[in-house]
Amino acid sequence: MAKIHEALKPIQWLIGTWEAISAKGSYPTIKDFTYSETIKFESMGQPLLNYESRSKHPVSGAPMHLENGFLRIKPGTSQLAFMISHNFGLTVLEEGFATEKGFELESKSICRMSFSKEPSVKALKKIYKLNENGTLEVRTDMETSNTEMTNHLVAIYKKSE
Repeated sequence: MAKIHEALKPIQWLIGTWEAISAKGSYPTIKDFTYSETIKFESMGQPLLNYESRSKHPVSGAPMHLENGFLRIKPGTSQLAFMISHNFGLTVLEEGFATEKGFELESKSICRMSFSKEPSVKALKKIYKLNENGTLEVRTDMETSNTEMTNHLVAIYKKSE
């Protein structure tokens, strides 16, 4: 295991593998759904965490979504930048600030491949909250070219490693 960079102290609690114990999605333009997901934050000794998320259908186990990226902290501050690539052709740069038990992020830049299907994602907001019982709650709000900012995903995770 790599040494943890001093700058990561505000978000050090996030390091490890988290398994969803509840994961639900909804949006005005789609049918409500549930999913299973594993997220992983790993330290490589730098002022950032490597990130991976894999979600699958809770019954069939079929893959649903994959994302990879980096959660970087500005040394000496609580300022965060989260750079994420999604398997459906979207890349997002989100920025925000860490607090003692979580962080909030807003998209600053969204790019998509030229042949992505509509509607396009226009903005994202995420809240990561470490609950009193040690679970991680992640809320994702989304705005598209057809829909104003509204909640899309809510997941609760338990640390497995």
